[in-house]
Amino acid sequence: MKFAVATHEHFDHVSTISELASKLGAIVAAHENSPIECDLRVRDGDELNLGGKGVKVLLTPGHTEDSICLYDGKEVFTGDTLFVGTIGRCENERAEAMYSSLHGVILKLPPLTVMYPGHDYGEVPWRTLGEEKAANPFLVTRDFRSFLSPFSQG
Repeated sequence: MKFAVATHEHFDHVSTISELASKLGAIVAAHENSPIECDLRVRDGDELNLGGKGVKVLLTPGHTEDSICLYDGKEVFTGDTLFVGTIGRCENERAEAMYSSLHGVILKLPPLTVMYPGHDYGEVPWRTLGEEKAANPFLVTRDFRSFLSPFSQG
């Protein structure tokens, strides 16, 4: 089965997802909390079978409440949760959820996991989580209070 997965509800990620899915003969998948129309609702921990390989859905709220990442055991597709060198835009009321998603979900994955963000804003389009943890100001923090510090600098 083929999937066109919405990593979150923002227009730049879903405006043509139905058209794409139709052209690919795929179904649209989105988190169960997502407001977008889709064929399949997924939850945290669900696995999508892609080419005989399981891809795990990771709920990572913060950028939006329906943000998800996809992890196949070696690579993680982070949507707008995590970028190279920064994180997705996060409103103040979602900062704690973002911190938990980054430090309690994504950084629990092996350091050699290659992360691919939903946008390429940096000098390099991808990094390992180990490299990102050492360089990203939002990931080098040890607690929620210090996590808020880069927000006040930018």
